Amino acid sequence: QVQLVESGGGLVQPGGSLRLSCAASRIIFSIYNMGWYRQAPGKQRELVAAITFGGSTNYGDSVKGRFTVSRDNVKNTVYLQMNTLKPEDTAVYYCNAQYKTHDIWGQGTQVTVSS
Repeated sequence: QVQLVESGGGLVQPGGSLRLSCAASRIIFSIYNMGWYRQAPGKQRELVAAITFGGSTNYGDSVKGRFTVSRDNVKNTVYLQMNTLKPEDTAVYYCNAQYKTHDIWGQGTQVTVSS
């Protein structure tokens, strides 16, 4: 069974940093485009950052310059480095893997930015 397992969420103060990880299993990870999405209470899920199988990246406007997405095709893992966190970054963060018609989601990890 294909799995995406996120980790690294938690409570952090404004201005702090967190690194999320998403480990994939039972897929040919290197051919998948990977993404991080988030959903805050009462809001729609939105794209945070994405990285293609070739390593090209794009970011949501609200996180540009603060967040960095990367991938390790040996470890089958995608990362999201989040710096200068703000209270409005509080959300459940989801990992996503896409290849043709395959669209796979993780269970999500909570990130809370609060003093």
